[in-house]
Amino acid sequence: MHSSIKGKGSFLSLKKPNWVKGAALSGISLAVLATLSGCGADNQTAAPAAPTVTVSKPVKSVITDWDSFTGRFEATDSVEVRSRVSGYLEKVAFQDGAIVKKGDLLFVIDSRSFQAAVVQAQGKLAQVRSQLALAEQEFARANVLIESKTIARSLYDQRLQARQAAQAEVLSAEGALSNAKLDLEFTRITAPMSGRISRKLISEGNLVNGGNSSATLLTTIVSIDPIDIYFDIDEQSYLKYRRQAHTAGNQSQVRIALPGESEPSMSGRMDFIDNRLDPSTGTLRQRARVSNKDLQLSPGQFGRVQFSSQAAYPALLLPDSAISVDATRKVVYVLNPQDKVEIRPVTLGKLHDGLREISAGLQEQDRVIVDGLQRVRAGDTATVAAPLEAQR
Repeated sequence: MHSSIKGKGSFLSLKKPNWVKGAALSGISLAVLATLSGCGADNQTAAPAAPTVTVSKPVKSVITDWDSFTGRFEATDSVEVRSRVSGYLEKVAFQDGAIVKKGDLLFVIDSRSFQAAVVQAQGKLAQVRSQLALAEQEFARANVLIESKTIARSLYDQRLQARQAAQAEVLSAEGALSNAKLDLEFTRITAPMSGRISRKLISEGNLVNGGNSSATLLTTIVSIDPIDIYFDIDEQSYLKYRRQAHTAGNQSQVRIALPGESEPSMSGRMDFIDNRLDPSTGTLRQRARVSNKDLQLSPGQFGRVQFSSQAAYPALLLPDSAISVDATRKVVYVLNPQDKVEIRPVTLGKLHDGLREISAGLQEQDRVIVDGLQRVRAGDTATVAAPLEAQR
Protein backbone atom coordinates (compact mmCIF):
# COMPACT_ATOMS: atom_id res chain seq x y z
CA MET A 1 0.00 0.00 0.00
CA HIS A 2 1.23 3.45 -0.80
CA SER A 3 0.37 6.90 0.59
CA SER A 4 0.61 9.92 -1.60
CA ILE A 5 1.45 13.41 -0.39
CA LYS A 6 0.96 16.15 -2.88
CA GLY A 7 3.92 18.63 -3.05
CA LYS A 8 4.71 21.49 -5.27
CA GLY A 9 4.39 20.00 -8.73
CA SER A 10 5.44 16.40 -7.74
CA PHE A 11 4.35 13.35 -5.60
CA LEU A 12 6.65 11.48 -3.18
CA SER A 13 5.99 7.74 -2.70
CA LEU A 14 6.54 6.22 0.78
CA LYS A 15 6.40 2.44 1.25
CA LYS A 16 5.42 1.09 4.72
CA PRO A 17 6.79 -2.15 6.20
CA ASN A 18 4.50 -5.25 6.39
CA TRP A 19 4.57 -5.44 10.18
CA VAL A 20 3.07 -2.00 10.46
CA LYS A 21 0.11 -3.01 8.31
CA GLY A 22 -0.50 -6.13 10.42
CA ALA A 23 -0.50 -4.23 13.68
CA ALA A 24 -3.01 -1.69 12.38
CA LEU A 25 -5.42 -4.40 11.23
CA SER A 26 -5.15 -6.18 14.58
CA GLY A 27 -6.00 -2.96 16.50
CA ILE A 28 -9.05 -2.27 14.36
CA SER A 29 -10.37 -5.80 14.84
CA LEU A 30 -9.98 -5.63 18.62
CA ALA A 31 -11.80 -2.27 18.77
CA VAL A 32 -14.73 -3.60 16.73
CA LEU A 33 -14.98 -6.73 18.87
CA ALA A 34 -14.93 -4.68 22.07
CA THR A 35 -17.70 -2.42 20.80
CA LEU A 36 -19.89 -5.31 19.75
CA SER A 37 -19.26 -7.09 23.04
CA GLY A 38 -20.28 -4.02 25.05
CA CYS A 39 -23.52 -3.55 23.08
CA GLY A 40 -24.49 -7.13 23.66
CA ALA A 41 -24.03 -6.82 27.39
CA ASP A 42 -26.30 -3.71 27.59
CA ASN A 43 -29.04 -5.40 25.61
CA GLN A 44 -29.05 -8.37 27.95
CA THR A 45 -29.25 -6.36 31.28
CA ALA A 46 -31.59 -3.37 30.37
CA ALA A 47 -35.32 -3.67 31.47
CA PRO A 48 -38.28 -1.24 30.97
CA ALA A 49 -38.81 1.09 33.95
CA ALA A 50 -42.16 0.99 35.85
CA PRO A 51 -44.44 3.86 34.76
CA THR A 52 -44.83 6.75 37.19
CA VAL A 53 -48.38 7.74 38.12
CA THR A 54 -50.01 10.22 40.45
CA VAL A 55 -52.54 8.87 42.91
CA SER A 56 -55.09 10.45 45.19
CA LYS A 57 -57.50 9.21 47.82
CA PRO A 58 -61.17 10.15 47.35
CA VAL A 59 -62.40 13.21 49.18
CA LYS A 60 -65.00 12.35 51.82
CA SER A 61 -67.55 15.08 52.23
CA VAL A 62 -71.09 15.60 53.50
CA ILE A 63 -73.20 16.81 50.58
CA THR A 64 -76.78 17.57 49.66
CA ASP A 65 -78.29 16.85 46.26
CA TRP A 66 -79.94 19.88 44.66
CA ASP A 67 -82.21 19.69 41.62
CA SER A 68 -82.34 22.84 39.52
CA PHE A 69 -85.52 24.33 38.02
CA THR A 70 -86.11 27.57 36.14
CA GLY A 71 -88.61 29.90 37.79
CA ARG A 72 -90.04 33.39 37.46
CA PHE A 73 -90.54 35.94 40.21
CA GLU A 74 -94.04 37.30 40.78
CA ALA A 75 -95.43 39.79 43.25
CA THR A 76 -97.04 38.34 46.34
CA ASP A 77 -99.86 40.89 45.98
CA SER A 78 -100.83 43.19 43.13
CA VAL A 79 -103.67 45.64 42.62
CA GLU A 80 -105.13 47.70 39.78
CA VAL A 81 -105.92 51.21 40.98
CA ARG A 82 -109.28 52.43 39.66
CA SER A 83 -111.60 55.23 40.70
CA ARG A 84 -114.87 54.54 42.51
CA VAL A 85 -116.44 57.77 41.26
CA SER A 86 -116.50 59.51 37.91
CA GLY A 87 -115.06 62.96 37.38
CA TYR A 88 -112.24 64.97 35.92
CA LEU A 89 -108.75 64.14 37.18
CA GLU A 90 -107.38 67.14 39.04
CA LYS A 91 -104.03 65.96 40.38
CA VAL A 92 -101.50 63.11 40.21
CA ALA A 93 -99.72 62.96 43.57
CA PHE A 94 -96.96 60.37 43.03
CA GLN A 95 -93.81 59.86 41.00
CA ASP A 96 -93.76 57.08 38.43
CA GLY A 97 -92.07 53.93 39.72
CA ALA A 98 -91.83 55.14 43.32
CA ILE A 99 -92.23 53.08 46.48
CA VAL A 100 -95.55 53.94 48.11
CA LYS A 101 -97.04 53.07 51.48
CA LYS A 102 -100.60 52.07 52.22
CA GLY A 103 -102.76 55.19 52.52
CA ASP A 104 -100.49 57.49 50.47
CA LEU A 105 -102.39 59.93 48.22
CA LEU A 106 -102.19 58.98 44.54
CA PHE A 107 -104.88 60.88 42.59
CA VAL A 108 -107.35 63.67 43.25
CA ILE A 109 -110.61 64.01 41.29
CA ASP A 110 -112.51 67.32 41.10
CA SER A 111 -114.68 67.19 44.24
CA ARG A 112 -116.93 70.26 43.90
CA SER A 113 -119.98 68.39 42.67
CA PHE A 114 -119.54 65.80 45.43
CA GLN A 115 -119.28 68.51 48.08
CA ALA A 116 -122.54 69.97 46.79
CA ALA A 117 -124.14 66.54 47.01
CA VAL A 118 -123.09 66.30 50.64
CA VAL A 119 -124.64 69.69 51.45
CA GLN A 120 -127.84 68.66 49.70
CA ALA A 121 -127.99 65.41 51.65
CA GLN A 122 -127.40 67.26 54.88
CA GLY A 123 -130.33 69.59 54.11
CA LYS A 124 -132.60 66.68 53.29
CA LEU A 125 -131.69 65.00 56.55
CA ALA A 126 -132.46 68.16 58.52
CA GLN A 127 -135.85 68.39 56.81
CA VAL A 128 -136.96 64.85 57.60
CA ARG A 129 -135.69 65.12 61.15
CA SER A 130 -137.95 68.15 61.59
CA GLN A 131 -140.87 66.17 60.19
CA LEU A 132 -140.04 63.33 62.55
CA ALA A 133 -140.08 65.70 65.51
CA LEU A 134 -143.55 66.92 64.55
CA ALA A 135 -144.79 63.36 64.07
CA GLU A 136 -143.43 62.40 67.46
CA GLN A 137 -145.33 65.27 69.14
CA GLU A 138 -148.59 64.46 67.41
CA PHE A 139 -148.29 60.79 68.24
CA ALA A 140 -147.58 61.62 71.89
CA ARG A 141 -150.81 63.68 72.11
CA ALA A 142 -152.78 60.96 70.34
CA ASN A 143 -151.40 58.40 72.77
CA VAL A 144 -152.76 60.42 75.72
CA LEU A 145 -156.13 61.05 74.11
CA ILE A 146 -156.70 57.46 73.09
CA GLU A 147 -156.50 56.36 76.70
CA SER A 148 -159.39 58.69 77.60
CA LYS A 149 -161.18 57.72 74.41
CA THR A 150 -161.29 61.37 73.32
CA ILE A 151 -160.17 60.61 69.73
CA ALA A 152 -161.15 57.87 67.36
CA ARG A 153 -159.02 54.80 66.99
CA SER A 154 -158.51 55.54 63.31
CA LEU A 155 -156.94 58.95 64.06
CA TYR A 156 -154.59 57.32 66.53
CA ASP A 157 -153.51 54.83 63.87
CA GLN A 158 -152.85 57.66 61.41
CA ARG A 159 -150.59 59.46 63.90
CA LEU A 160 -148.73 56.22 64.57
CA GLN A 161 -148.19 55.59 60.86
CA ALA A 162 -147.03 59.18 60.32
CA ARG A 163 -144.47 58.76 63.08
CA GLN A 164 -143.14 55.53 61.60
CA ALA A 165 -142.94 57.06 58.11
CA ALA A 166 -140.97 60.03 59.47
CA GLN A 167 -138.55 57.67 61.18
CA ALA A 168 -138.04 55.83 57.89
CA GLU A 169 -137.45 59.10 56.06
CA VAL A 170 -134.76 60.01 58.57
CA LEU A 171 -133.01 56.67 58.08
CA SER A 172 -133.11 57.09 54.31
CA ALA A 173 -131.74 60.61 54.50
CA GLU A 174 -128.96 59.51 56.83
CA GLY A 175 -128.00 56.79 54.34
CA ALA A 176 -127.99 59.27 51.46
CA LEU A 177 -125.74 61.59 53.44
CA SER A 178 -123.31 58.76 54.25
CA ASN A 179 -123.21 57.79 50.57
CA ALA A 180 -122.55 61.38 49.53
CA LYS A 181 -119.72 61.65 52.06
CA LEU A 182 -118.21 58.40 50.74
CA ASP A 183 -118.32 59.69 47.18
CA LEU A 184 -116.60 62.86 48.34
CA GLU A 185 -113.98 60.77 50.14
CA PHE A 186 -113.44 58.64 47.01
CA THR A 187 -112.34 61.72 45.08
CA ARG A 188 -109.03 61.31 46.92
CA ILE A 189 -107.61 58.00 45.69
CA THR A 190 -105.06 56.49 48.07
CA ALA A 191 -102.75 53.47 47.86
CA PRO A 192 -104.60 50.33 48.96
CA MET A 193 -101.32 48.61 49.90
CA SER A 194 -97.58 49.23 50.16
CA GLY A 195 -95.33 48.42 47.22
CA ARG A 196 -93.85 49.77 44.00
CA ILE A 197 -96.22 51.80 41.85
CA SER A 198 -96.20 51.81 38.06
CA ARG A 199 -96.49 54.91 35.87
CA LYS A 200 -99.64 57.00 35.65
CA LEU A 201 -101.91 55.78 32.85
CA ILE A 202 -103.97 58.97 32.64
CA SER A 203 -103.00 62.62 32.96
CA GLU A 204 -104.59 65.57 34.71
CA GLY A 205 -107.66 67.05 33.04
CA ASN A 206 -108.97 63.78 31.62
CA LEU A 207 -112.37 62.37 32.48
CA VAL A 208 -112.19 59.32 34.73
CA ASN A 209 -114.96 56.72 34.70
CA GLY A 210 -115.55 54.95 37.96
CA GLY A 211 -117.87 52.84 40.00
CA ASN A 212 -118.30 49.83 37.69
CA SER A 213 -116.45 47.10 35.82
CA SER A 214 -115.44 49.50 33.04
CA ALA A 215 -113.84 51.96 35.45
CA THR A 216 -110.72 53.69 34.14
CA LEU A 217 -107.43 51.98 35.05
CA LEU A 218 -105.22 54.62 36.62
CA THR A 219 -102.09 52.64 37.57
CA THR A 220 -100.97 49.39 39.24
CA ILE A 221 -99.12 48.56 42.46
CA VAL A 222 -97.16 45.39 43.24
CA SER A 223 -95.78 44.26 46.56
CA ILE A 224 -92.01 43.79 46.63
CA ASP A 225 -91.06 42.36 50.02
CA PRO A 226 -91.42 39.47 50.29
CA ILE A 227 -91.59 38.23 46.70
CA ASP A 228 -92.63 34.84 45.29
CA ILE A 229 -90.93 32.66 42.70
CA TYR A 230 -93.00 30.10 40.79
CA PHE A 231 -91.43 27.06 39.11
CA ASP A 232 -92.62 23.78 37.60
CA ILE A 233 -91.18 20.36 38.49
CA ASP A 234 -91.52 17.26 36.35
CA GLU A 235 -93.57 14.27 37.40
CA GLN A 236 -90.52 12.06 38.08
CA SER A 237 -89.04 14.61 40.47
CA TYR A 238 -92.41 15.06 42.14
CA LEU A 239 -92.68 11.32 42.82
CA LYS A 240 -89.11 11.24 44.13
CA TYR A 241 -89.75 14.09 46.54
CA ARG A 242 -92.93 12.42 47.73
CA ARG A 243 -91.03 9.23 48.57
CA GLN A 244 -88.21 11.11 50.27
CA ALA A 245 -90.65 13.20 52.30
CA HIS A 246 -91.84 10.03 54.09
CA THR A 247 -88.29 9.06 55.08
CA ALA A 248 -86.40 12.32 55.49
CA GLY A 249 -89.19 14.64 56.54
CA ASN A 250 -90.48 17.65 54.64
CA GLN A 251 -87.56 19.82 53.49
CA SER A 252 -88.99 23.14 52.35
CA GLN A 253 -85.81 25.20 51.99
CA VAL A 254 -84.74 26.25 48.49
CA ARG A 255 -81.71 28.07 47.09
CA ILE A 256 -81.99 30.63 44.30
CA ALA A 257 -79.39 31.84 41.79
CA LEU A 258 -80.02 34.83 39.55
CA PRO A 259 -78.95 34.95 35.88
CA GLY A 260 -75.18 35.31 35.63
CA GLU A 261 -74.53 33.77 39.06
CA SER A 262 -72.66 30.47 39.24
CA GLU A 263 -73.74 29.82 42.83
CA PRO A 264 -77.01 30.59 44.64
CA SER A 265 -77.00 33.95 46.40
CA MET A 266 -80.30 33.77 48.31
CA SER A 267 -82.67 31.32 49.91
CA GLY A 268 -86.41 30.92 50.25
CA ARG A 269 -89.03 28.65 51.73
CA MET A 270 -91.65 26.57 49.95
CA ASP A 271 -95.18 27.68 50.83
CA PHE A 272 -97.40 26.39 48.02
CA ILE A 273 -97.81 23.26 45.87
CA ASP A 274 -100.59 23.10 43.31
CA ASN A 275 -103.34 20.53 43.80
CA ARG A 276 -102.80 18.69 40.51
CA LEU A 277 -100.29 18.17 37.69
CA ASP A 278 -100.79 19.94 34.41
CA PRO A 279 -101.92 17.16 32.04
CA SER A 280 -100.54 18.95 28.97
CA THR A 281 -96.98 19.29 30.30
CA GLY A 282 -96.80 16.69 33.08
CA THR A 283 -95.47 19.30 35.52
CA LEU A 284 -96.56 20.57 38.91
CA ARG A 285 -96.53 24.26 39.82
CA GLN A 286 -94.77 25.18 43.07
CA ARG A 287 -93.98 28.42 44.83
CA ALA A 288 -91.29 29.64 47.20
CA ARG A 289 -91.34 32.90 49.15
CA VAL A 290 -88.15 34.97 49.24
CA SER A 291 -87.12 37.94 51.36
CA ASN A 292 -86.45 41.05 49.24
CA LYS A 293 -85.43 43.67 51.78
CA ASP A 294 -82.77 45.19 49.49
CA LEU A 295 -85.34 45.39 46.66
CA GLN A 296 -83.00 43.81 44.09
CA LEU A 297 -85.76 41.49 42.82
CA SER A 298 -88.65 42.59 40.63
CA PRO A 299 -91.70 40.69 39.36
CA GLY A 300 -91.01 39.11 35.98
CA GLN A 301 -87.35 38.28 36.63
CA PHE A 302 -86.06 34.76 36.04
CA GLY A 303 -84.21 32.70 38.63
CA ARG A 304 -82.77 29.21 39.00
CA VAL A 305 -84.35 27.39 41.92
CA GLN A 306 -82.40 24.57 43.55
CA PHE A 307 -84.63 22.27 45.53
CA SER A 308 -83.93 19.16 47.59
CA SER A 309 -86.05 17.09 49.94
CA GLN A 310 -83.22 14.69 50.85
CA ALA A 311 -81.15 15.09 54.00
CA ALA A 312 -77.39 15.63 53.74
CA TYR A 313 -75.32 12.44 53.43
CA PRO A 314 -71.59 11.48 53.29
CA ALA A 315 -70.10 10.78 49.86
CA LEU A 316 -66.76 10.12 48.13
CA LEU A 317 -65.67 12.59 45.46
CA LEU A 318 -63.12 12.40 42.63
CA PRO A 319 -62.12 14.68 39.76
CA ASP A 320 -63.67 13.72 36.42
CA SER A 321 -60.17 13.28 34.93
CA ALA A 322 -59.70 10.14 37.07
CA ILE A 323 -62.73 8.39 35.55
CA SER A 324 -62.39 6.27 32.39
CA VAL A 325 -64.75 4.34 30.15
CA ASP A 326 -64.34 0.57 29.78
CA ALA A 327 -66.75 -0.64 27.09
CA THR A 328 -70.11 0.47 28.51
CA ARG A 329 -69.15 1.03 32.13
CA LYS A 330 -67.40 3.75 34.07
CA VAL A 331 -64.17 2.66 35.80
CA VAL A 332 -61.29 4.04 37.82
CA TYR A 333 -57.74 2.69 38.10
CA VAL A 334 -56.44 2.06 41.61
CA LEU A 335 -53.16 0.80 43.06
CA ASN A 336 -53.30 -2.13 45.46
CA PRO A 337 -50.88 -2.43 48.41
CA GLN A 338 -48.30 -4.09 46.06
CA ASP A 339 -48.49 -1.07 43.70
CA LYS A 340 -50.20 -3.11 41.00
CA VAL A 341 -52.90 -1.53 38.87
CA GLU A 342 -56.49 -2.72 39.32
CA ILE A 343 -59.69 -1.69 37.52
CA ARG A 344 -62.74 -0.78 39.61
CA PRO A 345 -66.19 -0.31 38.04
CA VAL A 346 -67.93 2.62 39.72
CA THR A 347 -71.36 4.21 39.81
CA LEU A 348 -71.31 7.96 39.29
CA GLY A 349 -73.44 10.59 40.96
CA LYS A 350 -73.75 14.33 40.46
CA LEU A 351 -71.06 16.97 40.17
CA HIS A 352 -70.35 18.88 43.39
CA ASP A 353 -68.05 21.90 43.28
CA GLY A 354 -66.06 20.46 40.39
CA LEU A 355 -65.73 16.92 41.83
CA ARG A 356 -67.76 13.89 40.80
CA GLU A 357 -69.67 11.87 43.37
CA ILE A 358 -68.84 8.14 43.40
CA SER A 359 -72.01 6.41 44.54
CA ALA A 360 -70.62 2.84 44.55
CA GLY A 361 -67.48 0.84 43.75
CA LEU A 362 -64.87 2.77 45.73
CA GLN A 363 -63.55 2.83 49.29
CA GLU A 364 -62.27 5.81 51.23
CA GLN A 365 -58.75 4.31 51.57
CA ASP A 366 -58.33 3.42 47.87
CA ARG A 367 -55.47 5.03 45.97
CA VAL A 368 -56.91 6.22 42.67
CA ILE A 369 -54.70 7.05 39.69
CA VAL A 370 -55.51 10.61 38.67
CA ASP A 371 -52.58 11.23 36.30
CA GLY A 372 -50.75 8.81 34.01
CA LEU A 373 -53.72 6.63 33.08
CA GLN A 374 -52.53 6.34 29.48
CA ARG A 375 -49.27 4.72 30.61
CA VAL A 376 -50.68 1.81 32.62
CA ARG A 377 -52.81 -1.28 32.16
CA ALA A 378 -54.44 -3.66 34.58
CA GLY A 379 -51.81 -5.81 36.27
CA ASP A 380 -48.91 -3.40 35.68
CA THR A 381 -46.66 -2.35 38.52
CA ALA A 382 -46.47 1.41 38.81
CA THR A 383 -44.26 3.86 40.61
CA VAL A 384 -46.13 6.36 42.75
CA ALA A 385 -45.21 9.99 42.38
CA ALA A 386 -45.61 12.48 45.20
CA PRO A 387 -49.12 11.97 46.64
CA LEU A 388 -51.71 14.49 45.56
CA GLU A 389 -54.82 14.99 47.67
CA ALA A 390 -57.85 15.84 45.61
CA GLN A 391 -58.91 19.42 46.22
CA ARG A 392 -62.37 20.76 46.22
